[in-house]
Amino acid sequence: MKRVWFWVPVAAGLLFGSACYRDTINNSPGLRWWLFSNFGATRVCPEMLKRGAPLKLVEGGNTIGRYFPERCVTQVNDATQTVTLQFGGTGFAWTPLAGRIHFGADAAIEYRMDFYLGEDATYVWGKSQRILSEPHFQVLTVENKVADWAARSPVGYLATVFGNQIVASKLAEGFTVVRSEDGDEFALGYLAPPARPKRPFDTEKGDRFAYSNETTEVQAEQVDFLGPFDVVEGDQALFLRLLGRGPAVDVLVVRRGAGDLWRRGLQLGAPLGPPPEPPVSGFGLQPGAEVRQKIALPQGQYYVVIDNSSRVGLISPPFNLLGSLGANVATVSYAVELGERDDTF
Repeated sequence: MKRVWFWVPVAAGLLFGSACYRDTINNSPGLRWWLFSNFGATRVCPEMLKRGAPLKLVEGGNTIGRYFPERCVTQVNDATQTVTLQFGGTGFAWTPLAGRIHFGADAAIEYRMDFYLGEDATYVWGKSQRILSEPHFQVLTVENKVADWAARSPVGYLATVFGNQIVASKLAEGFTVVRSEDGDEFALGYLAPPARPKRPFDTEKGDRFAYSNETTEVQAEQVDFLGPFDVVEGDQALFLRLLGRGPAVDVLVVRRGAGDLWRRGLQLGAPLGPPPEPPVSGFGLQPGAEVRQKIALPQGQYYVVIDNSSRVGLISPPFNLLGSLGANVATVSYAVELGERDDTF
């Protein structure tokens, strides 16, 4: 799942930063487990609950939905050197005909954790040991009311299969997190050093912390919630890089509290409309040209919302009868970084 679920302590990197100590740790599975179980395991749930995870139908594909963990419990097993993760949350995904499907999902998975201290990056691996509890997937609301009866009935099992395919299969693949001075990078499956996850933008230059770097698809009359992203101190700003294809869209910055209310309302079946309070910032994104925006914000957490609808922002997508089948989709590649207010691109 997207973002850093597991935090390998910075203290370990400081205490064992020399090549000699790195080799000692890398060559000792027992020492690596001791460091992780004592310093990293406590960060599993806090990191998991920080932001949403992108959902993709195919490896390397575009994001077509989000899953937002809302509750989490971990259990460390020293005997087997594994971590059990029990979690639950809600999310949304888009499908033809049914439109936007909102769902809830709970699961429990046992992971074998490991990490590697390199010269310029730390690799953290979560390798799926076994699924303790198959994901329980429940359709909450379906946008297209004509298709709603099918999604909730035995003949509509495909909707549930679709959700399980997204949630369960991605979790079962395990993941790799690469932590470096450039931020945290995430990839499904196993990546061996020095490989790095693929990303649409090069953010290696500068001292900013990279939160997210991916490509999302926003269907007609839909919105996507990126983040939420932390602004840790009052003298910081979010640095956004975006490149759109398809129709023009609005980009809105919304406080997390208002964004959570907005998102949860949609998941309960509320019609798409403006957020419960005015956005903190916003601008239009025209297709074909990269846009860079530095947005200075007070300390707090914020969603970046991509709006491809006629009901929220100032830009309305062109009408198309085939919109429910995927026409007028906006494809947006984006990178979100945290940096000092006086920094420049």
